[in-house]
Amino acid sequence: MTATLLDGQDDASILREIQSALHGLKFGSVEITVHNGQVVQIERKEKFRRQPPASKHA
Repeated sequence: MTATLLDGQDDASILREIQSALHGLKFGSVEITVHNGQVVQIERKEKFRRQPPASKHA
């Protein structure tokens, strides 16, 4: 999990942070926390999924 605190950043900067959090994310979530109409935190939670081993039938 990665969290970014955003004090005094403009909209373009916040959108770049959100885009960065989404980049390369295959399984997981991005949570945006808003207080008093302002984005104060962006959290990225990533899950890694393993493939089960292929069964061997002879």
